[in-house]
Parts: sequence; C-alpha cells; structure tokens
Amino acid sequence: MKLTIIGTGKMAEAIIKGTHLNFEVEVVGRDLEKLEKLEKLYNIKLVHLVNYCTIEAKNVIFCVKPYVLKEVSQKLKGEAYSLLSVLAGTTLSSLKESIKAEYYVRIMPNLAASYGKSMSTLCGDVEFKDEAIKICQCFGKTLWLGSEKEIDIATAVAGSGPAFLALVAEALSDGGVKEGLKREDADVLVRGLFEGFSPLLDENHPALLKDAVMSPGGTTAAGYAALEEGGVRSSFIKAVIKAYERTKE
Repeated sequence: MKLTIIGTGKMAEAIIKGTHLNFEVEVVGRDLEKLEKLEKLYNIKLVHLVNYCTIEAKNVIFCVKPYVLKEVSQKLKGEAYSLLSVLAGTTLSSLKESIKAEYYVRIMPNLAASYGKSMSTLCGDVEFKDEAIKICQCFGKTLWLGSEKEIDIATAVAGSGPAFLALVAEALSDGGVKEGLKREDADVLVRGLFEGFSPLLDENHPALLKDAVMSPGGTTAAGYAALEEGGVRSSFIKAVIKAYERTKE
C-alpha cells in the first residue's frame, strides 16, 4: 500500500516515522525546508504543494491544522481511494464536503506516535476499517469506535492526555524537590515511575492498583487524602469535559 501524507508538522512526522518502513510514503506540504528535512531523515518522496497536487486513487492521511482544511483541500485534485483525517473535531460530513474520496476515516493519534506508542482512536467507513487499523498500528495501539461523538470524547482523553499526564509528572517532581530531592533525581524517579506504571495498568484496574499500594494509615493513604482534598479527581474529569466541549466547537 502507498500512503500520501499531507502535512509537515509534528504529528505528520510522527506518522511518517511509524509508517515509512512498512509503506511507500510520499509527503505533501507547502514548506519546502520542512519537506527536505523529512526527506533526509526518512528517505521518502516529496511533493511541494504550490498550485495543486493529485490525490486520484491514493490513500491519503490528512494531517494539517483544522482551520486550513478549506484552503488546502482546494489544491487537491481528483478522488482519493481513502482519506484518513487527523483533524480534531472535524466531522466526516465536513471532510466529504471538502475532499473527494471513496472511504473516509477519522483517526486521533497522540504524540507518543513518535515512539510507536500512540493510543489512536478511529471511526468512519467500516469497509476501510481493517486497512485503517493496519496503518495506525505502525505507530501504536488502536481502538475502533462506533460514532463521531465517541472519537471526540476520546480526543479529550487520549489526544489531550499527554498534556494532562505531563502536568502530573511535573507536579510529582516538584513535590520531591520541595522536600529536598535534587531536580535531576526527582525527574529520574518520575520517568521510572511512568515507565513501570504502564504494564501495571495493562494487568490491573486502576482502583485495584490504588488499593494494592495504599495500606491502612500509611504514607500513600496520607498523600491520597491530600489529593482528594484538592479535588484532583474532579479536576481531571472537568478537564476531559472541557476538552471535549472544545473539540465540538
């Protein structure tokens, strides 16, 4: 399968990094300097988007900012075989109005795609489901969802999630520094914590993990009570709700 990736930003590069060894990849973009950098890194075909380019019968991953959808789509000629859109909050109906394709799929990866560790959600034409999942598995795990509402919610959880978890990581490190740890040591501890947490979460429900660590009257129980006093759980729920509302906007 050949892939045409439209865009040269961070997410586009993460997808290129994950797919270029498994597919024949060409990248379409307006920034020639970025295109040439990507060519040197990944040895891929370049298409400098000046006036227009053809997407006839191609498998296209549309990876630009949502606000330039109309501007860029006007430069695309022909009907794609498939269109996989990374545009947050951009509906399938909007994509169909702007770009011609036989199959449409919305995908929402996150920046962990750069390391082949994205948690990507997908929805759209089920006829292209298997192919879309195969593509996205090149840069991490996948989850096919049954509606656009669900993928918008998933965007708030898995798409925005790295920023939320970064806040947790920074706060844990700050706590260690406040009590006397060197910053570099606190950062090492937090990185190790996150690395070890993933396999634990694969095998255990979060509530069971919490109970396994929190002994009666112990240190974890004291810290956990402080988190509850600060409304941390409620704040994270509100963060997902606000991010979802913004996605709909």
